[in-house]
Amino acid sequence: MTTSTRQRDDETTALANVTAPSPEATIPAFWTERPVSVRDDTRYGGESGGKDDGDDQGDEDLYEDRFGNDHRDGDDDGELHVARAERPFPTARPTEQALLIAVDVQARDKVWETSDTLEELARLAETVDVEVVGSVTQRLAHPMAGTYFGKGKLGEVKALREGLGYDMVLVDSELTPAQQRNLEQALDVKVIDRTALILDVFARRAQTHEGRLQVELAQLQYRLPRLTRMWTHLSRQGVGGVGLRGPGETQLEADRREVNTRIAHLKKELQTVNTHRELHRERRRHHQTPVVALVGYTNAGKSTLLNALTGAGVMAEDKLFATLDPTTRRGSLPSGRDVLLTDTVGFINNLPTLLIAAFRATLEEINEATVLVHVLDVTHPNAFEQAETVQQVLEELGADDAPMVVALNKVDAMDREDDERYQAIAATLATSARAVVPISAQDGRGIAELLARVEETLEETIGFVPVLLRVPFDRGDLVDRFHRVGRVQATRHDEAGTEVEGLLPETIVGQFSPYVSVRDAGRTAPPAAAPDDAPDAANTLPGQTGEAEPAVAHPAA
Repeated sequence: MTTSTRQRDDETTALANVTAPSPEATIPAFWTERPVSVRDDTRYGGESGGKDDGDDQGDEDLYEDRFGNDHRDGDDDGELHVARAERPFPTARPTEQALLIAVDVQARDKVWETSDTLEELARLAETVDVEVVGSVTQRLAHPMAGTYFGKGKLGEVKALREGLGYDMVLVDSELTPAQQRNLEQALDVKVIDRTALILDVFARRAQTHEGRLQVELAQLQYRLPRLTRMWTHLSRQGVGGVGLRGPGETQLEADRREVNTRIAHLKKELQTVNTHRELHRERRRHHQTPVVALVGYTNAGKSTLLNALTGAGVMAEDKLFATLDPTTRRGSLPSGRDVLLTDTVGFINNLPTLLIAAFRATLEEINEATVLVHVLDVTHPNAFEQAETVQQVLEELGADDAPMVVALNKVDAMDREDDERYQAIAATLATSARAVVPISAQDGRGIAELLARVEETLEETIGFVPVLLRVPFDRGDLVDRFHRVGRVQATRHDEAGTEVEGLLPETIVGQFSPYVSVRDAGRTAPPAAAPDDAPDAANTLPGQTGEAEPAVAHPAA
């Protein structure tokens, strides 16, 4: 008999002599987390809620361990049976817990209160599945240059870790690389500032190729000055051939080189995408189709309004930055004229400049718009501050002088107690906007009035002239275009063809030559007709009455 054969026989004999543990054998504690009687468990044919009859004979005890396995003992032969549990092993990542910190700077030009910005920071954290366990503020003239907080307050924050159990600190400001590094060393936890958190939200929301490129570019530009020496054992890398070897480059230098190479590649990719976008804009200019851009704070209801106006069917959720990529759809004004409506990315307080730069091509849709519709959530407690933030971003983009109509959204959720605050908001915004219209994008309230005000603003902006168009029957394409780009006031037919009287943008009158004539160059376009049952929404506020019914009906009314 060979050695290998004898060894296999010995192993077989050893396995045969192994005895299964007896029913009385002690089972490890982590296997006995939740004992369940088999006859009480409906998964094994037992009766749910059955009572113990006092007879242990034939009973089986089922044990489920932390790995999801079922263990039953009590069989006659004393064997231990293991069965796979029905529920799957949990694979979800544990929720991170964060502590919010902020410096309460007392400044005269301060728009937002620190408590409000912290609440918004908490919502951003929830968007990326981070649980907020508390917040700490310190009143200072300005954040400390080295550690953001003072030394004593840092000690308090570190002491809170034992009680709150946080594993991350979110800072309600953009930190310098030195501040972030010093905070992480002092607190011994991960530190993320407001800019990095917003970038992470954008990275999760980006759906299109262009959106992903823009977010990645902003993230790399943010991280470039924050690269640290991660590989100390690779502090020097020898590069070059014989006669060219020197001390080499540090790992930090190699990382920076890689990041700069990637940034250059992303900029080149985005330039190609921007070229295609510019071609679309040029085509719009050629067809003289007016563009209306929906702008506003994040989660104000812009996507819901676009769906109500055009039936676009874009995603509209109660989330911050649910829309990142601009969506353009064709709609119609009360006169039947075509218009392009664009849903743009929402703004937020302290919007990182890196994001504005990365999304410059996308935000240029706002600069190309003929009219802006500022959608404002009138029910939000910080509606004033949100409106001011939107105005600041528009100024930074150079679009603050564009004609604007304000849509005070979500009036369906208002209470009568909100009347005074609503009137104050409407009166403030009416000083800079062409019109202020109360609407509900959810139930369609005020939509007709909003479109009428938009058309009126378009005609004032573009410069319409009264014309008379006489075309033969075989040029019906000109009549169709008149309906799409102008406002038809009267149409007559005779044996010579079709006669259309109305208003056209002065810049495209020549496209209808030789069949068009200007009736009176000195006349201006009359205001767009508003619905018969809608009063002047810019002057009619909830709680007021006029010749017609109020434009806003309260839920409780």
